[in-house]
Amino acid sequence: MAQRTVTRQKTAPKPVRSSRPSSGIWNSGAFDVQFLAVVLLLITIGLMMMFSASYVYSYYKKGGDSLYFFKRQLFFAVFGILLMFIVSRIDYHVWGRFAVPLLVISYGLLVVVLFMTPPAGFEEFHRWINLGFITFQPSEIAKFTLVLILAKHIGENYPYISRKMPSHASWTYNWNATHPGKLMIQEKHTCFLLYVTIALSMCLLVYKENHVSGAVILFALFFMMMWMAGYNKKLFLVAIVFVVLVAMVVIANPKILPAHAQPRIIGWLDKSYDPLGKRWQTNHATYAIGSGGLFGVGLGNSKMKQLYVSEPQNDFIFSIVVEELGIVGALGIIALFVLLLWRGFTIGLHAKDKFGTLLAIGLSFQVALQAALNIAVVTDMFPNTGISLPFFSYGGTSLLMLIVEMGVVLSVSRTAAMKKLPE
Repeated sequence: MAQRTVTRQKTAPKPVRSSRPSSGIWNSGAFDVQFLAVVLLLITIGLMMMFSASYVYSYYKKGGDSLYFFKRQLFFAVFGILLMFIVSRIDYHVWGRFAVPLLVISYGLLVVVLFMTPPAGFEEFHRWINLGFITFQPSEIAKFTLVLILAKHIGENYPYISRKMPSHASWTYNWNATHPGKLMIQEKHTCFLLYVTIALSMCLLVYKENHVSGAVILFALFFMMMWMAGYNKKLFLVAIVFVVLVAMVVIANPKILPAHAQPRIIGWLDKSYDPLGKRWQTNHATYAIGSGGLFGVGLGNSKMKQLYVSEPQNDFIFSIVVEELGIVGALGIIALFVLLLWRGFTIGLHAKDKFGTLLAIGLSFQVALQAALNIAVVTDMFPNTGISLPFFSYGGTSLLMLIVEMGVVLSVSRTAAMKKLPE
C-alpha cells in the first residue's frame, strides 16, 4: 500500500503594519507605543502637578476659583491628545509641503508681536499675541517651523550636502569655473549659508522680544540639525568654544545685555542680591527643593506654593514637584524626559528617509532641551530666563503645540523600520 505524503503548507506570516505604504495623506502603519506611553505619562503627571501647584494661587488670584488654571490646562491637554492621534495618522511628508508657507507665517508673527501691547506687568516683554479668545507665543510656532524647514531642505539635498559637489547656485558658477579644487564653493556651503540665515534671523527676532531663552533654544535646535546633517564636526568644536567665550564675556559684563536681563545675571552670580525682588522667586524655589528631601512632603502639601513661589504653576513648577515628590519623584520625571529623548532618537534613526530622521530627532531634542534648561534655572544652575517646563508649566497653546509635535514624531514612527509593541 503506497504511503501518501501529506505536505503541510506553512501559514504565511501576517504583514507588519508598519511596512505598509501610506495612501494619500494618511499613514496606516503601527506607531511606537513606547513613545506614546512616555508622552501620556508626562501629560498626566504634568496635569496632576499643575493642579497641585496652582490651586492656592488660583483661589486668591481668580476670585476663589481653585480650578481656574487646571480647567484650562485640562481642556488643551484633552484637545491636544485628540489632535495628536489625528496628526499621527497623517503622513509626515505632508508637513513638508507647508514648510515654506509656515516659515513665512512664522516670520510675520515674529514681526507682528514686536508691535503688540504686552500684558500688564510684562511691559518689557513682547512675546504674546492676544486674539481675545486665545493668547499664544509666536516663538513656539517658530521652533517647530525651524525644525520643519531644515529637515525638509536637508532631506531633499542630503545627497549633495554629504558629498563634495559644486554648488548649484547661479552666483557660484563663475567662481567655481576659475577656482577649482579646495577653493570650490560646494553645495553644502551654499545650503549652510541658507540655514544659518534662517536660524539667525529667527533668533534675532525672538531676542528682540526680550526672550533670550527662546533665542537660545532656536540656536541649539539649529546646532543639532546641522550636526545631524553631517557637517564637519571640527566646526562644531569651534562653535562650542565661541559660545563658551561669549558666555564668559556676558557673565563678566552683564551690562551688554538688555536692561531686563542684567539683574538676572547679577542675581545669579551674587546670591545675596535683591532677596525681596529679582532673587525672590529663585530663593524660594531653592527653599522648596531643599524642604522636599528624599521622598517629599506629600502630594498637595507644599508650603512654598502658598504665595511664596510667584506663580508656581508656571516656570518654577519643578520646585513644587521636588518639594512634594522629593528627589526620588523628581528623578523619575527626569527619567521620563530622558526616555522620550531616547525613544525619539530611536524613531529618527530608523526612519525611512532623512526628512523623517531630522524631524523626529529635532522635535524630541527640543522637548528634552527645554526641560533641561528649565530644571537648570529652577535649581539655580543657570540664570532665571523665564523658560517653561514641557507638559508641566501652565500655558494652553504651548501645551497644545507640544502635544501636536509629538503626534508628528508618532507619524514618523509608523513607517520606521523598527520593532514595535502591538497597539
